[in-house]
Amino acid sequence: MSNKGLALALLCFLAGTLRAQDAQVASLMVKPLEDIPGKEVEMITVVYAPGGEDPIHRHNAHGFIYVLEGSIIMQVKGGQQVTLGPGQTFYEGPNDVHTVGRNASKTKPAKFVVLLLKDKGAPVLVLEK
Repeated sequence: MSNKGLALALLCFLAGTLRAQDAQVASLMVKPLEDIPGKEVEMITVVYAPGGEDPIHRHNAHGFIYVLEGSIIMQVKGGQQVTLGPGQTFYEGPNDVHTVGRNASKTKPAKFVVLLLKDKGAPVLVLEK
């Protein structure tokens, strides 16, 4: 695991944002966008354990989700709840509050990639109160 991935996993653990049995988060890359000052892209993978879910949160970023395996249920505040399978996508804007993020299955894991366009050094996830 890279230093960034380890730092992200530790941050998630310490902040209590994702319980270990619910999700595994791995940072794949962080790339500053030189032509967009102050911005970077971070790509992560998330694996939800069977029945796993996220707490209510936001990203303060443009988030693009692509499902690799299994089935996930997603919803942002004011939006419709959707169930997504492999090859399907979901978008969250910088002002969206992610109210539902969970594995649709109680018996199989689900895996997806998240691409975040965010401010340099900003956290990947912020808990919403």
